[in-house]
Amino acid sequence: QVQLVESGGGLVQAGGSLGLSCAGSGRTFSSYVMAWFRQAPGKEREFVAAISGNGWRTYYADSVKGRFTISRDNAKNTEYLQMNSLKPEDTAVYYCAARHDSGYSTLPRNYDYWGQGTQVTVSS
Repeated sequence: QVQLVESGGGLVQAGGSLGLSCAGSGRTFSSYVMAWFRQAPGKEREFVAAISGNGWRTYYADSVKGRFTISRDNAKNTEYLQMNSLKPEDTAVYYCAARHDSGYSTLPRNYDYWGQGTQVTVSS
């Protein structure tokens, strides 16, 4: 079983930056596709970004492309999301997710493990 714990959420002004971390347990962290999702009040959980097990390939939602950067450090069993040029519409609970497969997915149901989420609030 893999356990994931997010950290780094908080309140920032529009145009500011915030970095999130996701700490994972287990000995085979590098075998998982890792991703970030977010869910705003009254909206469905949506895909933000994903990264392959070895970190060579990354994928982003159009809404965050060019502003957010996903990365991972397998030696530390940690996934990161650096968020720059934040907008009020980025306000949401952000979730770390892991998938037991070699391929990424934008669908929440295809991920096997989830963190509890961390709140990101962007003021206008």
